[in-house]
Amino acid sequence: QVKKIRIGAFEIDSWYISPYPDEYSRHPLLYICEFCLKYMKSEYTYRRHCLKCPQRHPPGDEIYRDGSISVFEVDGRKNKIYCQNLCLIGKMFLDTKTLYYDVEPFLFYILCECDSRGYHFAGYYSKEKRSVQGYNLSCIMILPSKQREGYGKLLIEFSYLLSKKEGTPGSPEKPLSDFGLLSYRSYWRRTIYEILLGTKRTGMTADDIISTLQTDGMLQRMPGSPSYTIVVDTGRVDEYLAKAQAKNPRRIDPMKLRWAPFL
Repeated sequence: QVKKIRIGAFEIDSWYISPYPDEYSRHPLLYICEFCLKYMKSEYTYRRHCLKCPQRHPPGDEIYRDGSISVFEVDGRKNKIYCQNLCLIGKMFLDTKTLYYDVEPFLFYILCECDSRGYHFAGYYSKEKRSVQGYNLSCIMILPSKQREGYGKLLIEFSYLLSKKEGTPGSPEKPLSDFGLLSYRSYWRRTIYEILLGTKRTGMTADDIISTLQTDGMLQRMPGSPSYTIVVDTGRVDEYLAKAQAKNPRRIDPMKLRWAPFL
């Protein structure tokens, strides 16, 4: 069973069992190239590979760049091996993930930190190319070494930016994990509060908006009427947004997206 991976400058404990081939899963430590995501059994092989690997960024198209943060869109059909390796990494940190090898129906959005050496893998999310249910995200994973830097919320916000570009409200694939629900509740609340102050569109489905308002006690039924009204405590809203900005200042800049919907 693989207990640790070495990727880039980090050695990371695995949280769950990932179905690597038998000859690799017998090794407690796997070495993974942070650029092409190839996995290796020995440090010697890994170091030789790092010297020779020509890849310095994910395959596919760079569709977003803001300073040192970059997002690539990778087609599971065109880059099957890369995306399968990506899913094997994802399974090590996602209890509910079931996608490993059937990657062709999916698009993958790879979050990287870029510097003079290349584009360093930090996390990703996937989504179906044709989702009948209108899901804009299937699964999301940030490397433990890159967590608590706001990258999860950044990718959630990015998924809704693409939904707005498509002109269709989106929602994550259900059911959400407990941690996923907490992350989405936080994002939904912040986004809806900003809407209540008249600053932007959401890209969210009506169900997600209603459930968030109900959770916060802001959706109240009018006496003697089947209609509901939104009750806004502006002081509470302002206080929450100020705390959210201080805690998670990273935001997506829509002007820096270079992308067209998948046809």
